[in-house]
Amino acid sequence: MATRDWDARTYAALPLPHVNWGLRVISRMRLTGSERVLDAGCGTGRDAAELLSRHPGLDLIGIDGSASMIDQARERLGDRATLLVADLTEPLPIAAVDAVMSVATFHWITDHAALFANLASAMRPGALLTSDCGGAGQLANVDAALVAVTGQPKQDIEFAGVAATEANLKGAGFDVERVDLRPDPLRLEDPELLERYLGAVCLGGYLKTLPVAEHAEFLRDVRLAMPEPVIDYIRLEIDAVLR
Repeated sequence: MATRDWDARTYAALPLPHVNWGLRVISRMRLTGSERVLDAGCGTGRDAAELLSRHPGLDLIGIDGSASMIDQARERLGDRATLLVADLTEPLPIAAVDAVMSVATFHWITDHAALFANLASAMRPGALLTSDCGGAGQLANVDAALVAVTGQPKQDIEFAGVAATEANLKGAGFDVERVDLRPDPLRLEDPELLERYLGAVCLGGYLKTLPVAEHAEFLRDVRLAMPEPVIDYIRLEIDAVLR
């Protein structure tokens, strides 16, 4: 996982659909409450906090590629979790876990075969993988705008489909219980809010390549080029068990 940093405070202040995505993931996890759990791409610790509120006896490890996200997670979680800055495509510096949860992270990693194999190496046999990420067809509106503004669609991202995901999971040693694509569009009619959302959540990598003085114009151009003020999310939901 590329260790891109994020503006964690701005990110956390937005009306994020990620909250509901996390709740969906947590509701699908089959835990007794005493497991060792990895939150892969833990961000600000929002989902970890919810999981610990339901299962306070868990041994929880949170990993994220962004140092500012981990700082926010430490403020939120204190000593209730072990938090590390690490790359999910590299060997993970943790003992084997009984379960992995992940919300809105895997699409930032372009090699899903390597990702699932790396996660499997940090899981015990029988461990659960329960996750959500962007799936095939996501952000078509944003891509159309980026092509109009830059000549290129969104780069360095993998919005995978069902068949490829199932194949990658099986190749990494997982038994697949469920892989589904679920549309979940977010409409933001307020132009200022839409631009802030695009900058903080969708297009941060583009902004890092531009002078700060050009950020506002770029975000405005993308917003105006979008077919409608909708972040057209399509979620890839995964439930699997390591053999």
